[in-house]
Amino acid sequence: MPPRQGVSAAFAFLRKRSRIGLKRSSNSVVTALQMTVCAVGAYAFAEQVLGHNGPLFAATSSMISLGFSRDPRLRRVLEVGIGCTLGISVGDLLLTFFGTGIWQAAVVLFISILLARFLDSGTIFTTQLGLQSLLVVLLPAPEGGPFTRSVDAIVGGLFALVITMLLPRDPRREPKTNVRGLLSELSAVLRESAAALRDSDSTLAWHALIRARNCQSQLDSLTGSMRAAQEVARISPAYRRHRGELGSLRTAVDSIDLAIRNSRVFSRRLTSAINHAALTDDAIESLGQSLEDTADAVDLLSRALSARDSAERRLNLRQARNELAAVATDLHPETLHISRLEGEGLVLLLRPLVVDLLEATGLSHEDAADYLPRL
Repeated sequence: MPPRQGVSAAFAFLRKRSRIGLKRSSNSVVTALQMTVCAVGAYAFAEQVLGHNGPLFAATSSMISLGFSRDPRLRRVLEVGIGCTLGISVGDLLLTFFGTGIWQAAVVLFISILLARFLDSGTIFTTQLGLQSLLVVLLPAPEGGPFTRSVDAIVGGLFALVITMLLPRDPRREPKTNVRGLLSELSAVLRESAAALRDSDSTLAWHALIRARNCQSQLDSLTGSMRAAQEVARISPAYRRHRGELGSLRTAVDSIDLAIRNSRVFSRRLTSAINHAALTDDAIESLGQSLEDTADAVDLLSRALSARDSAERRLNLRQARNELAAVATDLHPETLHISRLEGEGLVLLLRPLVVDLLEATGLSHEDAADYLPRL
């Protein structure tokens, strides 16, 4: 590569990394402010109110408890807070019996890890308990006595818990963003399947299958963000009123999960149907239109579930439900001009997918299935 091209590539890389870094920093302002207030507040309380000299464990335990993890925050705060506190307490206790030194540190760390695994399966809990007990043994004891550090850890954990309860971010934001992205992918899978059907392109149908399979990581992120959001709504007075909305969204996510699984099965069967030329031109047109109409309804469902305004959410949900109901009433082989067995199999696979989406709009399974014509 010529030197000039190498310099240009380096500058392009730096510009890209700078944009990503600035975006990441701007999205972290609130969390960074919470961590700063929490750590400084815990340190100041332990020093000024409790009279501890240099209570670093109060600041560190509160910072680690909050952190930037995507895991449910309350569980992380409790895991880290209890892990830090218990680890320091275990270290202080063993320190009174064994004293300090390398072999004492090894014994304390070994016992602490086994104790953590006995109490909880969480890796964060084990790491914090072992690390804090090790630091207690290796660092000199404070002036107030060895158990002063245990009190500092408790202070840090309590400050983190209070911050989590009183100053959380809007718990609905992340799951709504995630559900919008996931439904956008499902809509794309359906449209790609329709295009594959009309073009008799089995490779395109296979691409739709791969796309549907790749939705799993987004689904996992959505499931995690839903757990965290419901957790915050339960403990935070500011967002407790949103528990009903988040509960409805969680029910919809369960139905969307099933719809995505069914889309994988449909795309895989569609590949075989295209390869065997199992559909007539009329069947291709009618089934392709059903897929397009379902994709349009999914877009409406996406706007409904990600909407902040309740009136907008209800309106889009009703429209999505009506469009999906219209698709469902036509899902019969005769209505879609399908006569061969392999084409009938496609209809049978599309029917539960549409029912899952109808359930995501808020219908019960029985009401959603009633829209399907009898076979």
